[in-house]
Amino acid sequence: MSEANIDIQLLDDVMNKTVVSVEESKEKIFEIAENAHKENNFITLELETLRNEIDLVITQTDELEWKAKQARQRLANISRGFKRYSELEIREAYEMASQMQIQLSLSRDKEKHLRERRDELERRHRNILNTIEKSENLISQMGIVLNYLQGDLRKVGIALESAHHHQLLGIQIIQAQEEERKRVARDIHDGPAQSMANVALRSEIVEKMLNQNRIDEAKVELRLLKELTRASLVDVRKIIFDLRPMALDDLGLTPTLRKYLEEYEKRHHIETKLTLLSPERRLQSSIEVAVFRLIQESLNNTAKHANAKQVEVKLEFKPNKVLFMVADNGIGFEKQAKGERPQFGIMGMQERVKLLQGTMKIESKPGKGTILFFGIPLRIEENTKAGGSEK
Repeated sequence: MSEANIDIQLLDDVMNKTVVSVEESKEKIFEIAENAHKENNFITLELETLRNEIDLVITQTDELEWKAKQARQRLANISRGFKRYSELEIREAYEMASQMQIQLSLSRDKEKHLRERRDELERRHRNILNTIEKSENLISQMGIVLNYLQGDLRKVGIALESAHHHQLLGIQIIQAQEEERKRVARDIHDGPAQSMANVALRSEIVEKMLNQNRIDEAKVELRLLKELTRASLVDVRKIIFDLRPMALDDLGLTPTLRKYLEEYEKRHHIETKLTLLSPERRLQSSIEVAVFRLIQESLNNTAKHANAKQVEVKLEFKPNKVLFMVADNGIGFEKQAKGERPQFGIMGMQERVKLLQGTMKIESKPGKGTILFFGIPLRIEENTKAGGSEK
């Protein structure tokens, strides 16, 4: 018995050291990602400045080419009528042609140098974006490892008999959580974070314009900044709604769906319809959230891929389960070949349904639209509650 206790203590010590090591590695990767983000912002600003400078140099080069051509033409005319011009005029024409040619050569060299610098920065920019993507994926994966190490595995000695079952279930839950966090992080990165970086960039441009007394141009940039800030606010509110629609807690599933479908129709210009096949009722909070998320993801897939004009959501409350479907009249798709992995959105829904011990079925044909069927079982306490309310 004492030997078993010693083994468990040793296992816990090893686990603690592993957790510390993984946490330190995660922090280092996070620092790499942060530095890459900073360098990305710097390169973006430098690239925009450089592109503006290239445009200016190209304009100057075009003007110099025209002036050099005019100077050469004048020199050619003088050469043909040499006796009609004074020595001073001949010397001035020659010096002008020579000066224009030198300025043109310098301008072309400057343009070439700027283009090479731009190409180098664009290569660095691509590498930085690749570094950011890899580091964020690593952070996400290490988050899964940490959550798992800090969860059921740290009690492995106590729950040894059911370890295999808890291990599989724990991994599925943590993966679902991490995918959700990754999605939110991606939404923030692609939306508000990019907008904020753009705001910072535009602010520096406005500051330069004001320092150069370019008031009118600065006013135009400030108007763009205002529009960009408003758009960022809309993105933030959308992300907050996606994280947790407050109406779910206050009003329940059906009213929240109606509100969401109204916004969806305005945003994507797709006609929507909600059909209830039974009297609506409140479900357990976790079930209402799960049903809403599955319908939301289905509608997102319709907006992204289906090219549909209409979409209908049907909802039915049974005594022991909730049934719902999402049907569109879009382009549809071919049935997947055996062994072929489904799209990421479909995979996420399948995993969510699997964790809820529910069912999911997809019917689709090219040109015939797509229908997604879901069935989510209700818990025992939910069934009892439903039965009591019906009495």
